[in-house]
Amino acid sequence: MRKLLLPLFVAALSAHADDSAQTDSTDFAMEQIVVTGTRTPKRLKDTPVQTIVITAQDIKKADASDVRELLQQELPGVEFSYAMSQQLHMNFSGFGGQGILFLVDGERLAGETMDDIDFTRLCMDNVDRIEIVKGAASALYGSNAGGGVINIISRNATDPFALNLNARYAPRHNGQRYGATLHLNNPRWHETLTANFRNQDNVSVKNAPNAVTRVISEIYGERSVDVKEQLAWTPNEQWRITGRAGFFFRSVPRSEDVPERYRDFTAGLRAQWHPTDEDNLEFSYSFDQYDKSDYQRIARLDIRDYSNVQNIFRTFYTHRFDSSMQLCTGADFMHDYLFNPNLEHQKRSQDSYDVFVQLDWNVHRDWELVGAVRFDHYSALKSSRLTPKLAVCYKGTPHLKLRASYGMGFRAPTLKEMFYNFDMMGIWTIRGNEHLRPEMSHNFTASAEWTKGNYCMTASTYYNRITNKLTTGIPYAVGKDVVLNYTNLKHYAVCGAELTALARWRGGWSARVAYAYVHEALPKDDAGDAICSPYLPARPHSLTARLEWEHQFHPNYRLSTMLNGRVLSGVSNIEYIDYYNLSKGVKNISYPAYTFWRLAITHHIGRQWRITTTFDNLFHYRPRHHYLNAPLTDGFNFLIGAEFTI
Repeated sequence: MRKLLLPLFVAALSAHADDSAQTDSTDFAMEQIVVTGTRTPKRLKDTPVQTIVITAQDIKKADASDVRELLQQELPGVEFSYAMSQQLHMNFSGFGGQGILFLVDGERLAGETMDDIDFTRLCMDNVDRIEIVKGAASALYGSNAGGGVINIISRNATDPFALNLNARYAPRHNGQRYGATLHLNNPRWHETLTANFRNQDNVSVKNAPNAVTRVISEIYGERSVDVKEQLAWTPNEQWRITGRAGFFFRSVPRSEDVPERYRDFTAGLRAQWHPTDEDNLEFSYSFDQYDKSDYQRIARLDIRDYSNVQNIFRTFYTHRFDSSMQLCTGADFMHDYLFNPNLEHQKRSQDSYDVFVQLDWNVHRDWELVGAVRFDHYSALKSSRLTPKLAVCYKGTPHLKLRASYGMGFRAPTLKEMFYNFDMMGIWTIRGNEHLRPEMSHNFTASAEWTKGNYCMTASTYYNRITNKLTTGIPYAVGKDVVLNYTNLKHYAVCGAELTALARWRGGWSARVAYAYVHEALPKDDAGDAICSPYLPARPHSLTARLEWEHQFHPNYRLSTMLNGRVLSGVSNIEYIDYYNLSKGVKNISYPAYTFWRLAITHHIGRQWRITTTFDNLFHYRPRHHYLNAPLTDGFNFLIGAEFTI
């Protein structure tokens, strides 16, 4: 074995040094990164809409398995708590999972778990970048984009052949992750195949005495498989046709005899025609089916109890009049189908369509103006909405850019919110409301970005005023039953500010600190009474910090270290003392501040190997009581990973 391994190790050392070695840069890659927050490609430094980009290099350094793990490390104001059955719920600066639109290569995702998408579907293998546009983006992306858009963009094949194999293991909880990505590329064909497997065992946790509401004694693990295939054909310089398909499977052993299963089937076809240098036309079709089932081990029956299917057709056209003006317009049609035994008649569907137009105009050398408007219609609502957006950017100085925007947000009630009728484990009956009105919001943002030499600072502020907010109301008694209806709240507001500072120094040192402040108004009904929400409100203060050091010891050996942490302030939430007996009333539960830190040490050997050791939750944080709204962790964890690339 030693005779076999030694030549391999020597061969790795003899390869060329990694091209991604960090150099002293003064532009923070803003010249190179191209973003699509306005649905037209622009360099990050030139985009008129404030856009946060998590690059492929950032993702590699974070060594995150899915988007939840990555966002918590990279962005302040993001926290994941839990709903019933430990389903994940995201709060992003005061907006929940239904207020932030997640896209994969610009396409929507079907299915939800307790009002949020299934975040475990979004693994980080073969991701080129993640673009985050905060603020109302409904004028371009429609419903659910009132709080912003998170677009996960896949990496395209560039080399004739590339293979990446990666693995990570956490011995404490038998955490396993294995991934493989294959790229094939020639002048006409481009293929990418990605496969990923993850496993996490159940973890028993202990709670201190005197809990004030229900606690969790076991953190559920899971096992998942994710396979994606993408094939692109470029017959000539004018045409590019891309087909894709994917399968996702996840099993959660909440019950040993009846584990829960989640499946997702995706497919799509996109044709891009570039007849002239000024024109681009795109047609696409997207299919997404997300299913849930309960597997009865003894009877070997897999009983499906949920299915959401979306078929989306889209056309998109852009025309550049000259270097100062660009027009883009498009239309979408979506057929949304939902099967759920808890729905009235078990099956429901609706059709929606939209048209939108956007004009991007460089009014002056120093000023850029973007205006957009969108029209949406939903058949189940028998309702239509018009949503505008206006953004302006001033770039008259070489180091300072100022941006401001106004956008109207929009969220249509889901089929579940309109037609649900579900007895939740004897706690209460959740009922839909077919008379719900769409949620509307007015969003104002302003930001300043200063970059000079090896330093960059960004400051931003925002205000969102929401009318007809979609939520659940206050439970009320109907005979011996307790009923919880979906309803609209007349008024709701959230505002906040963020400050980010980045720096690079000679010697391989770099740092980033980001702080977010959020003020979220407590939801109240028409009578002014506070509504008990099962979800934790936004923590007012949060901070993320990252310190890196990197050194090239040898042409074929580089060492990099990264200390990454997040700090979250305390928060209070009004919750029921006992969901099974509402007569016990409510209690204001205080959740303390907490902090997580992780240290990652990575060895880069030639261009082929990366070996990473990670010390997670360095200070062994554990909550006294594992409530649903508390971070579910049992303390320090050690991980080791390896990556091999040809």
